[in-house]
Amino acid sequence: MEINKLEASHARIAIIIARFNAFINKNLLNGAVSTLKRVGQLEHNNIHTIWVPGAVIKGETFHFEIISRDLNLIISNMSIKNNIPIISSILYLNNVQQGIDRSGAKFGNRGSDAALSLLEMINLLKNI
Repeated sequence: MEINKLEASHARIAIIIARFNAFINKNLLNGAVSTLKRVGQLEHNNIHTIWVPGAVIKGETFHFEIISRDLNLIISNMSIKNNIPIISSILYLNNVQQGIDRSGAKFGNRGSDAALSLLEMINLLKNI
């Protein structure tokens, strides 16, 4: 769907962002906010959709696998329990450079991509 065809003035979006790996998460947030502003969508109450950006970077321990599995399970359970769409755009990365590349550098901004997906979902749900 083209960005100029998206309309979400009725929708309220909550963004939940982690402080861990903040240098990547902030870029993802900035990309999403920029996209949402272009569509005219930045309200602060009566939430219809939640967006969860983040970056989990693999280290030398098994912690990466545990966090990755649990995040996906928690996010899907929250969506089902609260009957609200949750867009998860958590980047699962092997190293910091991959995060930099995907949060505004070499491979675009996955935050902006996630915001477009979120807006498409809002428009789809509105038309059901």
